[in-house]
Amino acid sequence: MTPLVTTSDKGHVRTITLNRPAKKNALSQELAWGVVEAVDEAAKDDNVWVVAITGSGDAFCAGLDLSGSEPYSPFPPMTAQLDDVGWVGHFLLSIRKRCDKPVVGGINGVAVGAGLGLAMSCDVRLIASSARLMAGYTRIGGSPDAGLTITLPQAMGYEKAMRFMMENRTVTGAEAIEWGMAGEVVEDARFADRLAEYCEQLCEWSPITMRLLKRGIVKSYETTDLETQLRYEVSNIRRAFGSQDGQEARRAFLEKRKPVFQGR
Repeated sequence: MTPLVTTSDKGHVRTITLNRPAKKNALSQELAWGVVEAVDEAAKDDNVWVVAITGSGDAFCAGLDLSGSEPYSPFPPMTAQLDDVGWVGHFLLSIRKRCDKPVVGGINGVAVGAGLGLAMSCDVRLIASSARLMAGYTRIGGSPDAGLTITLPQAMGYEKAMRFMMENRTVTGAEAIEWGMAGEVVEDARFADRLAEYCEQLCEWSPITMRLLKRGIVKSYETTDLETQLRYEVSNIRRAFGSQDGQEARRAFLEKRKPVFQGR
């Protein structure tokens, strides 16, 4: 059987691909949990510095497969019974909380509902010019999940997030930049190459620096205490400066050369 999620490594970049193209990568239980498991595995691998998530075929993810799917959980029975978050919650938890490495969303095609939730859970997004983004919950009598009540207001502000979802808007390509839903639009023919190029560029920096950077920004959305966040920043920069990569970065700066990072 063809795997529903595939992974490939190039240098320090791991690409996770939703691999159900005949269904526009619509989410079955097994596919959704497969993405979560793949992100968790990448988080544990020190050789992986940057993670990309994209879709096979002409879609990123068409959302929940409304025709139904076989029950699946990676948890043992009791844990699965007590899990009140589900894969829709674990998209955001795995990408933002458990993986402190940059996760780049390669939005190569349509992203709807929970598929949009997966896209917006990523730290940054590149979007193909023909890709379409839509929440779609009002159309099926649902309410937002997959972290969208968190990630959309973070990305675009309260009123825009409300309008986008209440009006059942569809945003395409360059419009996603205007709405704050992506940082770069790429022509379809160049998309795969540009996604790989962008992820490789991120690997030019120390992975220690990048991981501490992400930790700091994620933590800032979880605390309301100013002094707590400032102390967290100081703790992180001490770790960064104390690392071998931090010392190499400063030597290279003074010697006017490109640094060579080892992730130590």
